[in-house]
Amino acid sequence: MRNILVFVLFAAMVCWMMFSPIYKHVLIARQAVLQQETDYLLEVGASGSYGYIDDAMMEQSKGRLAAFGMRPERVQFEVTADNGLPASDPASPLPRGTGMMLRMSYPYEDLFQIDRLIGLAPVSPDSRMRTFGMKMSEFMP
Repeated sequence: MRNILVFVLFAAMVCWMMFSPIYKHVLIARQAVLQQETDYLLEVGASGSYGYIDDAMMEQSKGRLAAFGMRPERVQFEVTADNGLPASDPASPLPRGTGMMLRMSYPYEDLFQIDRLIGLAPVSPDSRMRTFGMKMSEFMP
């Protein structure tokens, strides 16, 4: 009986040691893709041509994130300006020098479930990885 228990515990530990780095790698890759998309949207939205990040840009962003295996419907965007003006309205783009801030978030999903094998509590199901970026608008009316 003791040998079986040792085998089960050893097998669980080996499984965790083999697969935990893979899940951590997926987490790091998703975080990097989300930050890259945040930076890209800010670069385009704050350019001299736009001065805003509208719903169409966000939908295109969701499509690009879907290409990396993320679920587009679970991505959340929050676009704000540092002076309180709306930063997602194409009818009133942010003037030059106004800070545009973008927060994106995506749920961790079940990436940490394998940590239960060694007794660690996984991340809450409603927890989300978040990215943030800020860029000054270059739009000239």
